[in-house]
Amino acid sequence: MSRTVVVTGASGSMGAAAVRSLASDGWRVIMACRNLAKGEAVRQGILADVPGADIALMKLDLTSLASVRKFCAALEEERIDALFNNAGIISRGYSITADGFENTLQTNYIGPYILTRAIAGKMNPGGVIVNMVSLTTRYGKVGRDIFERGEKQFSQLGTYSDTKLALLLFSIALARRYPTLKVSVADPGIVNSNMISMGRWFDPLADVLFRPFCRKPEKGVAPALKAISQAKERASQSVELFSASGHRPLAKRYLNHPDIDWLWDETARLSH
Repeated sequence: MSRTVVVTGASGSMGAAAVRSLASDGWRVIMACRNLAKGEAVRQGILADVPGADIALMKLDLTSLASVRKFCAALEEERIDALFNNAGIISRGYSITADGFENTLQTNYIGPYILTRAIAGKMNPGGVIVNMVSLTTRYGKVGRDIFERGEKQFSQLGTYSDTKLALLLFSIALARRYPTLKVSVADPGIVNSNMISMGRWFDPLADVLFRPFCRKPEKGVAPALKAISQAKERASQSVELFSASGHRPLAKRYLNHPDIDWLWDETARLSH
């Protein structure tokens, strides 16, 4: 029986690279995409290069909790062996979703929280969950005001960093609550993708001076793919960080963060 993996943000550059690699390795891949037309174009491109690949396309919009729950309901009969939470955004400005959350926070953390909890509860022992974080995670701040921060507290990179730290803390809580699963986080580094376009006046200059030195999407997604492929070989059940330099246990400042359990409980309460 083939193994099944869900990849979110599967039509983006790193998501597409992940789908191609996993499908080539024999995984049945469920592409979770907000833009189905873009996702289908990526799917057809991969199928043309990987004949016989088993790739399904499903709608998932993390900015809509209704969409997340509909997606989870559609997976009710599926046996999911791995989940790669790859989708993420760096919002240029402050905005609120229809569910009442800041857009970056919902896309990068709250949506994945609901999705992951739904899938984790049905996974067999040895199931794999990999959450994409960022090198900016170390600068993030998560406190008990995270759901109350308004436009004055918003910043393009700062809010992004905060949401990636929230996802990392969620990963720790998840591993503690589901000890039979292999939970990891992955740092792609700085990747040549639309994610690094800040929507600012200096973007054209950065494209010339900075973008050529960024990692290609295939290199950026490699740590996450390694976390998936090496999951069975890992004896430790603790969360590890995978990056271009290898993998290592998370720093104590994350493991001992005082609001790990509060964040889990409060997210559940606010998003029920």
